[in-house]
Amino acid sequence: MGKRFLALLLLVIPATLFAQEKWGLRRAVDYAMQNNISVKQADVQARYTALQLEQAKLNKIPTASLGTGFGLQFGRSIDPTTNLFTTTQLLYQNYQLQGGATIYSFGRLKNSQLAADFNLQAAYADVEKTKNDVALNVASYYLQVLASKEQIEIVKVQIEQSKTQYDNTKKKVDAGSLPELNLAELESQLATDSSNLITAKATYDQNLLAMRALLNIDMAAPFEIETPPVEMIPLEPIAELQPDYVYQLAVATQPQQKANDLRIKGAEKSILAAQATLKPSLSGFYSLGSTFNNQAREQTGSFDISQQTGTVDINGTTYKVYSPLSYPVFGKTKYLNQLGNNFSQSVGLNITVPIFSNGNARIAVKNSKLNLENLKLTKDLANQTLQSNIYTAYSNAIASMEKYNASARSVESAQKAFDFATKRYEVGLLSTLDLITNQNNLLRAKLQQLANHYDYVFKMKVLEFYKGQGIKL
Repeated sequence: MGKRFLALLLLVIPATLFAQEKWGLRRAVDYAMQNNISVKQADVQARYTALQLEQAKLNKIPTASLGTGFGLQFGRSIDPTTNLFTTTQLLYQNYQLQGGATIYSFGRLKNSQLAADFNLQAAYADVEKTKNDVALNVASYYLQVLASKEQIEIVKVQIEQSKTQYDNTKKKVDAGSLPELNLAELESQLATDSSNLITAKATYDQNLLAMRALLNIDMAAPFEIETPPVEMIPLEPIAELQPDYVYQLAVATQPQQKANDLRIKGAEKSILAAQATLKPSLSGFYSLGSTFNNQAREQTGSFDISQQTGTVDINGTTYKVYSPLSYPVFGKTKYLNQLGNNFSQSVGLNITVPIFSNGNARIAVKNSKLNLENLKLTKDLANQTLQSNIYTAYSNAIASMEKYNASARSVESAQKAFDFATKRYEVGLLSTLDLITNQNNLLRAKLQQLANHYDYVFKMKVLEFYKGQGIKL
């Protein structure tokens, strides 16, 4: 029982701590950059490109391979240790260490490595671009959550006003100074306000769910964001965010533009590497080897004997003549002795001159040139899109600022109208329906002002983002 309680406690404590700490924009952006799936995919692609660079570097290092073979040989065949024909059945084993190195290839290996290096830098720039896109999306959702949360507070104030009006009207209806129709109209307005509150809360929850998905957070995990006052969010003066000035900064600082430039440099090196395959190349090679077979024999010793080779007559007496003879003794050659005796070495140079390879090399060069042309067009299109986005963002920011200023004046006018309507209603000079109309006009004006304010802030933040200042609230 105690172990179960401890396990439950270990699960609850992190969730409690997670819920107690509210999320600011900086924390949300940092978390998204570490956990967003798109960022992770870009990082995997960058690591894949890093392996290509590592391979390009290793291609410049000499190669080496060690092999051995073991088999049974019978019938008429060549003895692997003597290179003579034999019909003896034997077991054999051979060893071979061989390798080579490219000595000169007109810069093919060098340019391949440089191309891979530029491509890796471009991949890292892609990761930064993905992070920037995620940061911009996080800021957008963050502001939407703040706006929907403020909408809830505005609707709550509206409900309190409706309740106060309802209570005051009920007292007058009970006293007989107002008809019951006024009370029924306020009941209907209170119901409408309650429905608006439910809608505002649902919108807030949906925005939180969308932000959870962007951050790659469990949907069931507690999640709450900080609520900085929107009027306290710092904004640069619009005069310092002129589109032509921002575009010049963005071309030099945005990761997408950096990636395009790096890929063009990599493509130029790839062309040089492809052209090198049309030229001769010089390489060196080496080989070490040895063999063994179980039927190999060698002299292991000898034995001496005396053999009669004739006779000699001395003074009428015949004597036998003997000569010493030595006979060799043979035995199987030991394993290590065979490897040492049969050890062979070779070293040399190879010159490869391409003559005809079904057009593969020339087609590869043409493909490399077309790839470079396509990358240049991609760069031009990206710059054109960037410029269009910046000018559009500037135009949207100006329009949002004007709409926000207009909505602020609209709220001021609606507030005055509602205050006058309330005073006239209290003295019986205005109907309940007219009061409700003025109250709803004020609510709509406040909600519109809130939406315009957050929209204006976001449009300005987009311009600051293109300027290279990142996302901050």
